[in-house]
Amino acid sequence: MEIFTPSTEQVNLYLNKWDSNKKFVMQESSLKKLFTETYPNNIEMDDVLIKVCSLNDFYNTNIFNPFIVAEHIVNLIIDKRLFEKDLSLVNDIAIVQVNRTKKINFYSFATKYCSHHQPKVYPIYDINVENILIHFKKKDNFSQFKKNDLKEYTIYHNILIQFRRYYGLDNFTLKELDKYLWQAGKEYFPKQY
Repeated sequence: MEIFTPSTEQVNLYLNKWDSNKKFVMQESSLKKLFTETYPNNIEMDDVLIKVCSLNDFYNTNIFNPFIVAEHIVNLIIDKRLFEKDLSLVNDIAIVQVNRTKKINFYSFATKYCSHHQPKVYPIYDINVENILIHFKKKDNFSQFKKNDLKEYTIYHNILIQFRRYYGLDNFTLKELDKYLWQAGKEYFPKQY
């Protein structure tokens, strides 16, 4: 299968596919309402818990104990950092102490949590996005990074800015790039079971 070079046409093609998928549109609309209108703050445990559970369900983020993750977010006191567009917040949310001896990195979830509060600031990381970024790094050398760099959010964010600039996609928001990259990655690099 030919993997088409990122372009305005390609991004618009995938944005149109996204907009024609009722499930995607309704999930995003529901999450937008939940995160920005119904429960915009992250102070009350029940507000955060319903957001964690909703993201976990819609995105299959494999959080086996949403309560611990929600408690972690509440304890971080994140609202000021979200407002200030603090990119380091993602990695702070991601690392969760799940018991006395074990921490789990819920990085993809953390990107989604922040993104649904501020979609124009916090792009979403996903394995599909990772796959397509690595492909175009190898093909076109649009950026210098290692695979592990994608899990450091400030670096990841910078890589996406470089990607957008390199391919002349500055007219698109990070959220629009999310939709394009996720769908293209899923199509071009389907999971092998």
